[in-house]
Amino acid sequence: MPVLERYIFGLTAKAFVASLIILTAVIWTTQALRELDVVTAQGQTIWIFLLITGLTIPSLSVILAPIALFGAAVWSLNRLNADSELVVMSGAGVGPARLLRPLMALTLMVSVVVGMMSVWAIPESLRALRFQLTQVRADVVANILREGQFTPIEQGLVVHVRERRGGALLGIFVQDTRDAPQEVTYLAERGQIVEEQGSTFLVLENGSVQRREAPDKDPAIVVFQRYAFDLSPFTGLSEVTSYKPRERYTSELAAPDVNDAAYKAQPGRFRAELHERLVNPLYPLAFMLIAFAAIGRPRTTRQTRAYGVLGAIAAMAALRIAGLGATNLLVATPYAALAVYGLPIGAGAAALWLAFGRRPRSPAPPVSSPLAAAASA
Repeated sequence: MPVLERYIFGLTAKAFVASLIILTAVIWTTQALRELDVVTAQGQTIWIFLLITGLTIPSLSVILAPIALFGAAVWSLNRLNADSELVVMSGAGVGPARLLRPLMALTLMVSVVVGMMSVWAIPESLRALRFQLTQVRADVVANILREGQFTPIEQGLVVHVRERRGGALLGIFVQDTRDAPQEVTYLAERGQIVEEQGSTFLVLENGSVQRREAPDKDPAIVVFQRYAFDLSPFTGLSEVTSYKPRERYTSELAAPDVNDAAYKAQPGRFRAELHERLVNPLYPLAFMLIAFAAIGRPRTTRQTRAYGVLGAIAAMAALRIAGLGATNLLVATPYAALAVYGLPIGAGAAALWLAFGRRPRSPAPPVSSPLAAAASA
């Protein structure tokens, strides 16, 4: 790659990396705040919190990378023009095709990475996220049940533990009002968590069960030596994992199992997810061409570029919104696939025509004056 092209490539690549990091950090922070209860309410470590929130980064990057590339292209082209470098390049015989070449090299690299993230990294990360969330939920006793606190495990189910000594729980109180107006209260001197055949039980020892059918009735009390309270519905370990279309491997979307209950219920979701993954690499290319078509030509300092920048931003936003709408429409009808692929391809082709197809206006012939005619004679 010649020195000039390396210069443009490096300038745009640095801007792209910086933009992508900033955008990802901002969006990741907003997403991370939603998962803050993993640390505060569910007693997990900061490392588990970072792992869970970090697994959402591939999904964010696929959306943010084309936008960051568009912003980097606009910034670098504006800077080149503001420093009169585009004018100098044009005067030295550097045409638009050569100016576009390093930008396209960067765009192809971004498109390849976006394609890999869409086809492989996103389903892998979402499956890992599902696994981690399941483990957090399954670790309800080890990390949620704290000494001296009334801990709500579910709406209508509260557990209190007086003391934890090693693997034993002392002074256990469990109140279950999920089947209102019926109220069941468990009291036990001690207990422990037992996992058996994929199920989790809170085994209570030396206690009693108080069952009240209605608030105006006396409770029925039963004393027990040993009682097993099933925690499996709250851990999620006993459930058969049914992955959403976004969590499925691309091969599963391309050739779905016709007997799969999820596919029978929402076949359109599988189709839309597959085409969305395949079309994602086209958006960096379309966004880059839109930016180049809008502000890729040199202009003097008297010619404002604000309208070109605003027009490029509007075209980019409209294209992305239309693409999302076409993907949603694909759930209902397979013919929407034409719009899913046609929008970025058509936008890129239109941008290429605007950048190279239009011929600049030929300057008007100079007006000859009588004095000039006499001088030439």
